[in-house]
Amino acid sequence: MTVRTSVVRARWRDIDRVVDLITDTLAPTALGAWLVPDPPCRAGVLAAVARIWTEHALLFGDAFLLQDGTAATVWFHRYRPIPPPVRYEGRLAAACGAHRDRFLLLGRALSARRPAEAHNHLAFLAAPGPHGANRAAAVLAGSQRWMDTLSLPTYTEVLTPAERDLHLRHGYTSSDDFPLPCGGTAHPMWRFSPFWAGRMSANTVTRWPARHPSVRVRNDRVSGYVHR
Repeated sequence: MTVRTSVVRARWRDIDRVVDLITDTLAPTALGAWLVPDPPCRAGVLAAVARIWTEHALLFGDAFLLQDGTAATVWFHRYRPIPPPVRYEGRLAAACGAHRDRFLLLGRALSARRPAEAHNHLAFLAAPGPHGANRAAAVLAGSQRWMDTLSLPTYTEVLTPAERDLHLRHGYTSSDDFPLPCGGTAHPMWRFSPFWAGRMSANTVTRWPARHPSVRVRNDRVSGYVHR
């Protein structure tokens, strides 16, 4: 199937650009400040962890860039278990230093609520800058068209009402919000592919099975920073 969109698939040579976009998006947020309270080292830590998971996504998922390189999405194909990155624990410790436990704590909170059924997982949506909202909408629409052709539902967690509203406009539905260790609230979002044979009726209330909170997953992520 040929898909024409405003996005292009990211390649290995694009990792630096994707990492920069993720870092610039997260660093100014309350979540970024909680993960790395020390401002001088915040961007460097976030970038190092983003690189681990962007590289991993190119092996076990997809990444997309707007054609002008100003926004990106990073996805994982979760139709089967995904192994952790090579030398994950050592790389995470080297990237996070004293902040490692915060990444792990948030990652476990998020992973406990992820759907158990097969899906494609939007781990990052990065669109920094003053016109970020428009670019976020464009990169989400373009990459979502690619994901829909894989005939699986898609899932993500968003952390702000604006992000939730964006995904609602792009066909996602929301489930029960849950609190995060950083003091924020996660809004889980789910979208059925129009090509998915098991798609529910539009009048059906969406309920998806979540993993039991007591289950610990070794390849944890923090909303894209500690994978789960």
